[in-house]
Amino acid sequence: MSAEPQPDSSITDFKPMNSGGDFARTRRRDRAPATVARDSGGGYLFGNDPAKQLISSEWPRMAVVMVMTLALLTSLNLVIPPLLPTAVALSAAGLAAIAVIGLRIEGQRTLTSGQRMAIVGVVIALPMFLFGAAMGLFVEAGVFEWFECIAAIATVALVATIIQSGRLVGVLAAQVAAWSGLTCAASTLGGFIALVLGFAIAIVAYKRQHAIDLIVREKAEKDQRAQTRAQEILADYEETGQGWFWETDRRGHMTYLSGPVAETLGRKVTEMIGRPFTELFNLKELSGEGERTLTFHLSARSSFSDLAVRAAVNDEERWWSINGRPTYDTFNNFAGFRGSGTDLTEKRRSQEHASRLAHFDSLTGLSNRFRMSQTLEKILLAPQVNQRACAVFLLDLDRFKQVNDTLGHPAGDALLKHVSQRLERVVGKMGRVGRLGGDEFQVILPGKIERDLLAQLAVRVIESLSQPYSIEGSRVMIGASVGIAIAPDDGVTSEALIRNADLALYAAKDGGRGRHHFYAADLHSDAEERRQLEEDLRDAVTTGGLELYYQPVVQVSTEKITGFEALLRWNHPKQGWISPARFIPVAEDTGLIAPIGEWALRKACQDLATWPESVRVAVNVSPLQFANPSLPLVVTNALANAQVSADRLELEITESVFLNDDAGTDQMFKSLKAIGVRLALDDFGTGYSSLGYLKTAPFDKIKIDQSFVRGATQPGSRNGAIISSIGSLAEALGMETTAEGVETLDELDLVRMLGCSHVQGYIYERPLSAMNAMARLNTGLMAIAQGPRSARAARQTMLRKVLLEHAEHSYDAMIRNISQTGALIEGLWNVPAGTMFRIHLAENHIVTGTCRWASDDRMGVEFSTPLSLDDNGRVAVLAGRPVSSDNDMIVQRKVG
Repeated sequence: MSAEPQPDSSITDFKPMNSGGDFARTRRRDRAPATVARDSGGGYLFGNDPAKQLISSEWPRMAVVMVMTLALLTSLNLVIPPLLPTAVALSAAGLAAIAVIGLRIEGQRTLTSGQRMAIVGVVIALPMFLFGAAMGLFVEAGVFEWFECIAAIATVALVATIIQSGRLVGVLAAQVAAWSGLTCAASTLGGFIALVLGFAIAIVAYKRQHAIDLIVREKAEKDQRAQTRAQEILADYEETGQGWFWETDRRGHMTYLSGPVAETLGRKVTEMIGRPFTELFNLKELSGEGERTLTFHLSARSSFSDLAVRAAVNDEERWWSINGRPTYDTFNNFAGFRGSGTDLTEKRRSQEHASRLAHFDSLTGLSNRFRMSQTLEKILLAPQVNQRACAVFLLDLDRFKQVNDTLGHPAGDALLKHVSQRLERVVGKMGRVGRLGGDEFQVILPGKIERDLLAQLAVRVIESLSQPYSIEGSRVMIGASVGIAIAPDDGVTSEALIRNADLALYAAKDGGRGRHHFYAADLHSDAEERRQLEEDLRDAVTTGGLELYYQPVVQVSTEKITGFEALLRWNHPKQGWISPARFIPVAEDTGLIAPIGEWALRKACQDLATWPESVRVAVNVSPLQFANPSLPLVVTNALANAQVSADRLELEITESVFLNDDAGTDQMFKSLKAIGVRLALDDFGTGYSSLGYLKTAPFDKIKIDQSFVRGATQPGSRNGAIISSIGSLAEALGMETTAEGVETLDELDLVRMLGCSHVQGYIYERPLSAMNAMARLNTGLMAIAQGPRSARAARQTMLRKVLLEHAEHSYDAMIRNISQTGALIEGLWNVPAGTMFRIHLAENHIVTGTCRWASDDRMGVEFSTPLSLDDNGRVAVLAGRPVSSDNDMIVQRKVG
């Protein structure tokens, strides 16, 4: 048998997690002092710890060894042993057998060292002494030979040494007592020789045991130092919060738990020991899969790793990643689980944050371009064809750049947040709202929705986004344009649908902004035309292809020209004259409006320098120019370079600059007035009118938009009352008024009567090139009104036979064009003005008309009663059947 000590059941393998998720083996001895080493028998080395037993728990087995040795000798010699030696030998065996009593007594911690030595003498020394004496008596009786007795004692002493391995006191006591008993019983030379031999054996056994004890002690101390070091490292690791360890028994109850974990749960470690392992986690917060995974591994007794679980902490959200594996005892029986855990909270938050950044807009919290694209792809690739229907809204904010430029990017960001909230409120559960970037938003509406409902939603979106905002104490107003594409009619792929919605958005913006537009196939050609127009406009700005035309502004009281309004014109090399209503929005969208505006100011001032001192020039300033802090410097440089006085320059500003009611607007007005220029409020009444800014803004003039002048002379029109109110307001504020778009003498008389101080329109002059404007000024400043008395109704061109009756004569004629109030008729030569006719326009429909003018075979006829129009705005009577004529050809006659 080996004398090497073996670990007993009280030593357990503790396995902290290494980086690979497995366990590294270390040894842990619960509360074992560093100077104590245990042996396989449960005893301890003498002198190390007097509280530990000096007798091996295996010592009672010596009774069997003694009896078997005696039986072996007896059988070999074929004799009946004498009674006395046999009784002594059996007494020794009996004492060894009842050694369990001594073990219990010796296990008491209250015993002194002397008492323990006495017990060793009774339990070990006495049985060995009696066995040695019995062997001596057998020799004296002549039953056994000396060599047989010595061999028997040596055998029993060797077994005693093995059993008492690690206990020097027991080994020495057994050796000395056995050989002393032999010597005492057989006081002969042989007995003396046996005693010497016994002492020699005892000395050899002592030295060997001492060497073993040293090895065991060194190993124990080394193991203890390693275990202490491992425990220190383990404690330090646990205290860092980077990880923790746990252990359960076979029932799933915890037998070990790191202190920091218990502290996180607001509990003590002692409270947690014996509790179910699953109490550490909030299983309700796990996904179904995660919960099944944990319970499956625990019930299946299988290893698991990197399992995310939520800690059972109420006041905060904390996640752990746990690893574990089952453990087994020496008989391969399931003993429980051991494992480790790490804090996953920050990593999970980082992953969630990264995931949110990948799918959501960081500013507004709406879905970003990637997530919106995924949503649209998912709809368009649905398994069922009828599930692939959807509508896409693309939204672009109007005048958002102006907010950014005037109030700054933080205000722009705040505005985008408000826009996002309004969009989500309007769209609600109908669809998903996302921000694609900048001021561009997208709405995806799944399912088949009628166009009328989509149009209604688009109107609600535009109306909601166009309501005033309060940003950093300033009142801000913007607008929105919406482009709509519908799947599958307008595209079956996300790329096609987005492209077509974008085309519809451009069409909405070109239509005047603040509108919605559905995609149509012809928008592709419109988009290409717009792109080409943008390129051509850039070339025109670079090469000087733009011109300024000037329309006179006439003072009503003197009918003299007091100034000109500079109007931008573009004579395209291929397309000819392009309307400003077409290319100005393109200039605003592309940012070209800024260089165009600066050029217009310089050019107008240069032309102004060649005009009479009493004549002014008015130049339009766009909202984007007005928002530019460098505008005062641009104006100052233009005036200085042209060497004209500042009061001869009038800047026309639209009401849209007041959409953002901020300090920057007031400061800009102060800076411009400090230069000395005049300020005019253009297109008054057509935008977001407010009397509040008229009270504070330093305007010198209000320009009445031509939409109020048009139709003001018609019966029942309220435009005259509006013009009168504006004139009275301007007079009260000390401002001039200019009525724009006056084209007839009736309109001129009306605005003069209603108190307008200035007039601008075709009634005096059409816009003139710079050269023609100079030529016009050279003829003098007097202006003469020239034009029709009243505005002619809209005419409908046609070729239609009619029958004219005059003085009981009938004439065939042809209508060239017609309106509610008159017609151009040809077929009669040199008809005197004032001639009256009865005109058969259709079967059973006759109207009376008077010739107002005639030229060769044509005459203009005014109807005595206006004709009615149908729903399409066409003369209703023309739907009737034309009159029949007896002549195959139109007969041209001369009326005398």
